[in-house]
Amino acid sequence: MGKTVYNTATSVDGFIADPDNSLEWLFTVPGGHPDDLGAGEGGAETPLDEFAEFLKGVGAICMGSTTYEWILNFEHVLEQPEKWEYEQPAWVFTSRELPAVPGADIRFASGDVAAVHAEMTAVAEGKDLWIVGGGDLVGQFFEAGLLDEIRVSLAPVFLGGGAPLLPRRILSDRLELIEARPSGQFACLAYRVKN
Repeated sequence: MGKTVYNTATSVDGFIADPDNSLEWLFTVPGGHPDDLGAGEGGAETPLDEFAEFLKGVGAICMGSTTYEWILNFEHVLEQPEKWEYEQPAWVFTSRELPAVPGADIRFASGDVAAVHAEMTAVAEGKDLWIVGGGDLVGQFFEAGLLDEIRVSLAPVFLGGGAPLLPRRILSDRLELIEARPSGQFACLAYRVKN
């Protein structure tokens, strides 16, 4: 059975989006822009190359409405549905009615994350589940005992405010460091969540 993984980039001061809910700050970091895929110096992988490899092992994804709407607006996905990057079924948690991307397998959900986790697991066929964000949604999976791993790529950026990485109190007895390494300008950390 696959793992349930929160994999994201964050500023050093722990924000995944700036106060305007934008990720554009990330694109200013070498290796953080979508155009940097495959552009590592001397054959070195960029964080995006590593992320592309991670995505191959993902069978289903889940995100909150703010993340979904940012993707729709930044990429103009409703006007250009081919820009929707994910082949995997995607669950979007929302309390509002949102537009679906034409041709994409998007399922809108609300309420208990456990029921959605069960659906995602069935569809993923043994592959990993990726919780895209935001941090509060990830916190709900953590509280339900359904989060297995937290992977963060720290960008050399301080935002001073915005959407927090994971707005929950989680102490070291619940986390085991399984990886810490540099990747270009990023510091990549991975923790196993002890349930």
